[in-house]
Amino acid sequence: MANWLWTSDFIVEDNIVLVKKTGHRLALDLKLWHDIFTWFCFFTAANMWRISRRLSGHRQPTIAFLPDRPRPWYLIWPVMQCAGAKQIENAGEADIVMQFDDSTTCTPQLPDLSKRTRKVRTVNFNCRDVSKSHISAAFERVAGYALAVDPTKYDGPIVDKSEINAAHDGRIIQGPIERVSGRSYQKLIDNSVEGGLVEDLRTCTVNGQAVIVFRKRRPLGRRFANENVSVDWVRPEDVFTPAEIDLIRRFCSEIKLDWGGVDVLRNSQDGRIYIVDANKTDMGPPMALPLGQKLRATRLLARAFGTAFAP
Repeated sequence: MANWLWTSDFIVEDNIVLVKKTGHRLALDLKLWHDIFTWFCFFTAANMWRISRRLSGHRQPTIAFLPDRPRPWYLIWPVMQCAGAKQIENAGEADIVMQFDDSTTCTPQLPDLSKRTRKVRTVNFNCRDVSKSHISAAFERVAGYALAVDPTKYDGPIVDKSEINAAHDGRIIQGPIERVSGRSYQKLIDNSVEGGLVEDLRTCTVNGQAVIVFRKRRPLGRRFANENVSVDWVRPEDVFTPAEIDLIRRFCSEIKLDWGGVDVLRNSQDGRIYIVDANKTDMGPPMALPLGQKLRATRLLARAFGTAFAP
């Protein structure tokens, strides 16, 4: 089992679970217990993948994470298990060294690997800024059209949200309005679909290539909450054109994202896609995704991960 303690990551008080690292607060209700049970089933399956690969005689590539180690609810964890990778502490001996840090901005320090005799693959060490403003600027450079707006001049609905990673605190305001430090401002994308829902296309990328898309839907009135009423996964070519897949690849290259997820919205007004967020330490697969689909999606990501990074 993984080398971690629940108490090092959570505080439980008055039926509220506080996630220490991100500050998220979760109600300890029946839904959360159901999610924990579903996750535990998936966790067990991921462990069985690792054991079966080891027993089959496959060589286990080694992987080290700096500065933090991923917990099992991060997407890289089941992908690593499914790919048969073995997590080790010493980055100087690992085949793969991944920067793993939930911070919005960071200056990662790569260890001295000059004395190694084998080639090492480093992942995400050049991806140093996933703030919303940085994402918006990078998207505009590769797409040729803007997502960000100047709130002091823009006359219309604006999405106001924190620059901080995974805050989920977006709200719609009416511009023009004074700019507030620590906030980002984007145009409101009409990603509505049938049934009074909005649709997010969380695109998982490996080495810049879109591998799978989690199609997430939630009520229009809770468009900024991370609470989905339905989730399935599709191939990128099922929801994006070849040009859009190339745009996603160029965006990942622009922000130096080797592994991670990008949130893509399709504007029903003009048909264009907009990349509104990027995450190099994304969690998943999504809780609302059926267990069988979780397993299938993880296997596809593991295959892409092994091809891209494993020796």
